Amino acid sequence: MGLRETPGPLSQLALRMPTPAITWRLKDRLYSPGFPLVMGILNATPDSFHAESRVDVDSVLRSAERMLKEGATILDLGGQSSRPGSGEGTGEEEARRVLPVIKALHSRFPNALISVDTWRSTVAKAAVEHGAGMVNDIGAGLWDEAMLETVAALGVPYVAMHMQGKPATMQAAPSYVDVVAQVTHFLSERLVAAHAAGIADVVMDPGFGFGKTTVHNYALLRSLPRMAARGAPILVGLSRKRMINEILGTSPDQALNGTTALNTIALLNGASILRVHDVKEAVEVTRICAAYGIGT
Repeated sequence: MGLRETPGPLSQLALRMPTPAITWRLKDRLYSPGFPLVMGILNATPDSFHAESRVDVDSVLRSAERMLKEGATILDLGGQSSRPGSGEGTGEEEARRVLPVIKALHSRFPNALISVDTWRSTVAKAAVEHGAGMVNDIGAGLWDEAMLETVAALGVPYVAMHMQGKPATMQAAPSYVDVVAQVTHFLSERLVAAHAAGIADVVMDPGFGFGKTTVHNYALLRSLPRMAARGAPILVGLSRKRMINEILGTSPDQALNGTTALNTIALLNGASILRVHDVKEAVEVTRICAAYGIGT
């Protein structure tokens, strides 16, 4: 598929499909998010590709307070880099980075929904014990065989993401026979596996930029209605990524306008959650789309 291909009837269908009303279980309470919603990115890593998202315990409260005031519903904290070419590190190092930050966040903002971005079940369990209420897994339960069982026992929502390969090599030569069919099939299988393990609330993430070329990414963006038809909320992480910069000739720090454009397209095509570095602008997108008739 070429980048200039016009959207097909699925994109028009998304404009007529109401966002499903969903109630999530968060440990011992019920929570009804009004989709679409915004997830703000916080990175307890030294090498996030967007420097302003990097935080430590000293700065996290200030960053989180700003995001919450701007309208973020979820704060997503990661302590293991997943940028192209990055290595895995150790679980101990990841835990040392994220657990003090999650504890500080939960203490200062006890009603905020905190997501831990990890593929390790041990880190997920400890993070939830420290105050997290959601697990965002780039490995979709395949990199740690205990992940799905662990999340089910924790009783929190779970995000399963598609990635071809691992971060260290994922952008070396991404290749698909049919990227839309393969990613959609993968996410459908992981949705079934998560439910079978006992996870009540599952979110699917096509993994923009994770083992995909720019052409692959735009094909997936056009096909979000096909994924949304599986019945689970769709999370998109488009913020300041290469699929913007390759088209516009920008760098990540110049890609806010392109991010806003892609987030708008994503919501019109059925996305439920925007994972972003820039919360204020993303919330404005959700408000405009709500006025247009998208969301609950």
